Amino acid sequence: MVSAVGLPIAAPAQTPPSQPPFTATACRFQPAGEGTVSGVVDGRSFVLTDGREIRLAGLEVPIVLAGQTSNPARAKLESILAGATVKLTHVLPVNDRYGRTVAHVDVISGGLPHAVAPAMVASGFARVGAQVETMACAVELLSQERAARASKLGLWAEPYYVIFEAGNGAALLDHQGQFAIVEGKVASVRTSGSVIYINFGRRWSEALTVTIQKRHERIFSASGITPGLLESRRVRVRGWIDERGGPRIEATRPEQIEIAELK
Repeated sequence: MVSAVGLPIAAPAQTPPSQPPFTATACRFQPAGEGTVSGVVDGRSFVLTDGREIRLAGLEVPIVLAGQTSNPARAKLESILAGATVKLTHVLPVNDRYGRTVAHVDVISGGLPHAVAPAMVASGFARVGAQVETMACAVELLSQERAARASKLGLWAEPYYVIFEAGNGAALLDHQGQFAIVEGKVASVRTSGSVIYINFGRRWSEALTVTIQKRHERIFSASGITPGLLESRRVRVRGWIDERGGPRIEATRPEQIEIAELK
């Protein structure tokens, strides 16, 4: 079923099956300390007993869903982390603008590390973010996201998690400033000055445009996403919707762009 604006209508949420304990994962990097969890702040951040606030790397989750009095993503993270001993890893030390340490996190149970981000994504309580640090980690998380989405697990049954149609410019602009996943067929790829424009329609005002800085083209191509070869392909893009004469998403990392599954 579709809504009046051409967007899918979400089905009732399903209860996710129990997830495997992700002891092997591509999303584990250089050690960055450990600690004991004292509390969960939201669906992707928590506090350690030493006062440090940690944000899970590579994930996007809703803070509050419209019409809900509880936050399912936060509840899921609490069920994983409550009182747990955790180990942190990262590619490079990073703090976000709120001073939180951004890291990949493992819960230590039975002497083994159990990765938190894959568990959140596979159970449908988080989306893969726009920056995942490495393509190997991104590929792993995107595969888990696709499976959760296909089964409508967790939050994938909620309207917040809809995949927007790239040709529906009006609906995209209604979500300006929000993180979104958008899918459609690329109409053209053009370069003007220092910017590559991936256009999903004939007019910028009516459909999504994805921009890539020309200096980043080599990074995308090395990861198998060559901008010039996307024309006429159906692709899926994730990032924050901006308005510049029409809806736009700036892609700075190759993991923001996927070749979509065949319909």
